[in-house]
Amino acid sequence: MKRFLLILFALIVILIGVLLFRALTLDSKQIAATPAPAVAIDRDAAVARLSQSVQIRTVSSEWGAAASAAVPPAPRRPGAGVTAGEAPALQFIAWLTLSYPRVHASLHRELVGHDALLYTWPGSDPSLPPLLLMGHYDTVPVEPAGLAKWTQPPFSGAVVDGFIWGRGTLDDKLTVISLLEAAELLLAQNYSPKRTIYFAFGSDEEIGGTHGAAEIAKLLASRRVKLDAVIDEGGLLTLGTIEGTSKPVAVIGIAEKGSATIELLARGNGGHSSMPPHRTEVGAIAAAVDRVQQRPFDAGISGASAAMFRWLAPEMPLERRVVMANLWLFEPVLEKQAKRSTSFNAILRTTTAPTILSGGVKDNVIPSEARAVINFRILPGDSVQKVVDHVKRAVDDPHVQVRLVEGWEPSPVSDAETPQFSALQQTIMQMFPEALVTPYLVVGATDGRYFRSLTPNVYRFVPVVMTRKDLERVHGIDERVSVDAYLEAIRFYRMLILNMGGSS
Repeated sequence: MKRFLLILFALIVILIGVLLFRALTLDSKQIAATPAPAVAIDRDAAVARLSQSVQIRTVSSEWGAAASAAVPPAPRRPGAGVTAGEAPALQFIAWLTLSYPRVHASLHRELVGHDALLYTWPGSDPSLPPLLLMGHYDTVPVEPAGLAKWTQPPFSGAVVDGFIWGRGTLDDKLTVISLLEAAELLLAQNYSPKRTIYFAFGSDEEIGGTHGAAEIAKLLASRRVKLDAVIDEGGLLTLGTIEGTSKPVAVIGIAEKGSATIELLARGNGGHSSMPPHRTEVGAIAAAVDRVQQRPFDAGISGASAAMFRWLAPEMPLERRVVMANLWLFEPVLEKQAKRSTSFNAILRTTTAPTILSGGVKDNVIPSEARAVINFRILPGDSVQKVVDHVKRAVDDPHVQVRLVEGWEPSPVSDAETPQFSALQQTIMQMFPEALVTPYLVVGATDGRYFRSLTPNVYRFVPVVMTRKDLERVHGIDERVSVDAYLEAIRFYRMLILNMGGSS
């Protein structure tokens, strides 16, 4: 027994030694960069333009469907084929023309699909693959029930207490306007890029992007364009959201989850509630939804999530570094922890979210039909078909129909060790020298997914610091951006263009 205990003790000591060695020898992925030089910006004029853009109500749910029905998917001049549904989009496009005269004098602009915008800034070296910088100018609507809770009216663009308030200030007119402001500044200095630069501004990202960004990607593909990189929204600078560090963390999306919306449907004869069958259609659907929820997808740390752990581990306190540097041992522990955190769980597995449950019109009437809708966000490595098969196995009831309503596959994982990623990282460090940089998995969807056939280098990042409270404002009440953060975003995109576009 003594010999056994000695051997066990020796093995434990060796294990601890291996864990510490791996943690302490893990090299940092962070880089040092010379701070970007100061750039003068006409503060009042820049703020006024973002404010004005917010006042144009380019809400997808209000005008996207009308535009989709009324407008053929062919490029056309502003003002051609105008319908009432198009008015906000065309108003915004006309406003851009007046607000950014240098951009519209020097760059070639095309309207693509349903009022998406593609600007081409020709480079001096046509042999270089172009860079594409993205954003979208449509916004989500404002929930009527929450309207009274807004501190400032949601489409006022009010500039109060050092903030610009309203829909789009974070998602995503901020990106569109900041890019155009940066371009206007550079053109005023007679800058000309070495590499051709595209600006792609979607008009329907909030309802899928199928008539905006998707059409731009098709147009570029038809021209046989191969891109150097795509930079879209999706990542940001988080503050206080990652345990183990008090520094801002710049999370760059190198992949995004897919989506599958699945309908469960049960049909029967209905009848009076005083003589119910053994199981009503509502009961069948409720049971089916419960079975699906009780059978979650397996969790795992791979791809973009594994890259995030690798990049953050060297910057963590020792106890966290030991865990993050030794996933071969601690991955099961982290997977259990994920069940207690919705955000952590979302990056480790394909998630299951029942969102609609309907059936019946009166308390004493057994409905002849009941329906549920479940949305799945698909982890890279899983697939839409895998989700459908998983749901069918979980439901395991021939009386309940399982139907795929809509779905798209998760994106490929872009490499975080490329020169393009490094240029983005360098720009972040030049503008935010106190920040940490890491790849991560975008759990939502962006327009960037449509361009994955044009380049393997699709990255997602917006240069704005957000706390947990700020994140609640995106698509929520009191969406706003600080004036200082907006001006920093302009300076960031100016620096990014210089770093990635080069100079003639």
